[in-house]
Amino acid sequence: MAPRLVFSNWWTKDTEKGTPVVVKMENPTFSVVEINGADAAFRPVEKSRGKNAKQVTWVLLLKAHRAVGCVTWLVTVLWTLLGAIKKRLIHRNVVVDVVENERNKFEKGRFLFTIIRVFLMISLVVLAFEVVAYLQGWHFTNTTLHIPRTSELEGLLHMAYVAWLTFRAEYIAPIIQALSKFCVVLFLIQSVDRMLLCLGCFWIKFKKVKPRIHGDPFKTDDVEGSAWNYPMVLVQIPMCNEKEVYEQSISAVCQIDWPRDRLLIQVLDDSDDESIRWLIKSEVCKWSQKGINIIYRHRLLRTGYKAGNLNSAMSCDYVKDYEFVAIFDADFQPNPDFLKQTVPHFKDNPELGLVQARWTFVNKDENLLTRLQNINLCFHFEVEQQVNGVFLNFFGFNGTAGVWRIKALEESGGWLERTTVEDMDIAVRAHLNGWKFIFLNDVKVLCEVPESYEAYRKQQHRWHSGPMQLFRLCLPAIIKSKVPAWKKANLILLFFLLRKLILPFYSFTLFCIILPLTMFVPEAELPLWVICYVPVFMSFLNILPAPKSFPFIVPYLLFENTMSVTKFNAMVSGLFQLGSSYEWVVTKKAGRSSESAEERETKSIMEQQKILRGASDSELLESNQIKEQKEAVSAPIKKANKIYKKELTLAFILLAASVRSLLSAQGVHFYFLLFQGVTFLLVGLDLIGEQMS
Repeated sequence: MAPRLVFSNWWTKDTEKGTPVVVKMENPTFSVVEINGADAAFRPVEKSRGKNAKQVTWVLLLKAHRAVGCVTWLVTVLWTLLGAIKKRLIHRNVVVDVVENERNKFEKGRFLFTIIRVFLMISLVVLAFEVVAYLQGWHFTNTTLHIPRTSELEGLLHMAYVAWLTFRAEYIAPIIQALSKFCVVLFLIQSVDRMLLCLGCFWIKFKKVKPRIHGDPFKTDDVEGSAWNYPMVLVQIPMCNEKEVYEQSISAVCQIDWPRDRLLIQVLDDSDDESIRWLIKSEVCKWSQKGINIIYRHRLLRTGYKAGNLNSAMSCDYVKDYEFVAIFDADFQPNPDFLKQTVPHFKDNPELGLVQARWTFVNKDENLLTRLQNINLCFHFEVEQQVNGVFLNFFGFNGTAGVWRIKALEESGGWLERTTVEDMDIAVRAHLNGWKFIFLNDVKVLCEVPESYEAYRKQQHRWHSGPMQLFRLCLPAIIKSKVPAWKKANLILLFFLLRKLILPFYSFTLFCIILPLTMFVPEAELPLWVICYVPVFMSFLNILPAPKSFPFIVPYLLFENTMSVTKFNAMVSGLFQLGSSYEWVVTKKAGRSSESAEERETKSIMEQQKILRGASDSELLESNQIKEQKEAVSAPIKKANKIYKKELTLAFILLAASVRSLLSAQGVHFYFLLFQGVTFLLVGLDLIGEQMS
């Protein structure tokens, strides 16, 4: 067998060691070959040696075939993209009324869009100017520009271009450089914070540090002491028009393993749709007939959103008989042993106010959007919540899948309706009152993540505007509180400023504004490590808690930069108390249960058979009415994917900047801007999440 060409130099070290060989074959179909030596066959071919015309033809044909294939692929992608744009524009008419209503609600949020639109117009004008200059051969690559005399310049356009270069170098570049340095410093500080959190998580894993339950808290020989081992627990399920998930959440909570006489379930329904209220009430009655201690509550005055709902429920007289309260949102499905894994941590720990469990997601593999959300939330729970819980005994309450000591809630002021993040509000106030928190990474509760970009965008707006609202309100209380100075510094500098304000600010400003600007102002060019190496490394750290998501590291990085527009807008609206910061939109659920489709169908058939065997005429009539009501409520509604103007405008800005970087032969900058611009385009056309028919 012939050696590889890479070893040809090694073979040519020895000369003429082979012997002449003659190869003969019976009925040969080709000529006899005589090899004069082993080395002669494998000597390097001289570059000057000519090629066969037929070989050259085949090579050219192969290259042409590849070029045609590449062009065909690009045309196909472009055609598909244009088709998606056309589809979006046509289907936009279906939801024009909804768009107009939202436009009236978020009128103040249009200021950011106006700024971005002006930025786009300036970018296109400058790009056209630069393209003309490039075609004319006016290349000024040095940062120190030597301006020729006016008499030597030919044409008004040339003079204007030189004037632009002078103005750019003397006035625009210093401002951009100062702003970019400031953002880079914030970026590095936030990166160090992320690295420290990851190191803390590694230490926890290495040392196997986690909250533990000592002994069996439910095992006792004293009959009188059994009541203490099973304390009185109140379970609350707040919901509002949750027609997709109410049934599975109520079912999961009713199957919790806890003595029935020591457990009360409150279904707190704020639905304004009478048909949905009737369905939820029927579901509660069904479980009540099975012996479950469950009640249905509906408020006539629906003020304060979720905080008002919870506060109203806690004002009931019978609540004083209970020691703990567990809260589950309507799409959460706790395991039967949830209370047995969480409540025992309160035993012999009077300073403990909250036990928080981790979320897991039924639909994390549904589409690209849910996969990217899973990366973010896995890092949030496994790293941020766990590290803060172990080292600080404090973290933000996630609003659900947690157990509170009712005494801690009452001493901290209860649920307040002043912000849209009532969970974070009560956590901060409880922390200032000296209560400690525990996070259980091993206790997991099933739930859903939004499958459509519209639902996810509204959820992120609420999650990032609320903390800034709360920061304005809590800052005086934090400063005046009697907690140690390091706790005040952690709350103000890390919890609020760094992770809630600085992160969306620098992410949007650095990667969506400054980076494309530097393409038109090369004097302020960002270094390669800022736009490539550090972001990729930080994305790598974020994906570590979800190792199966490593193939999505590049889409994750690009998508996070894209979401910085929504987060920045929400942060500004919350900080300056704009109208949109008070808006609460219930996150749309898909109603995906942890059971498979076959299991749900089998369960439904068994229930129907059971009803037909033992039900009376009145019960059958009621069952049919419920079935008809479910079908009417779950009837499909005409919906369409939306177009998001801010994201589309920024997409064109980034694509224009990528064309400008191509003129300057900046490789990495070009690819980053190109892919980031395409990502903004896909998100702006709502092509990343659930697609409506």
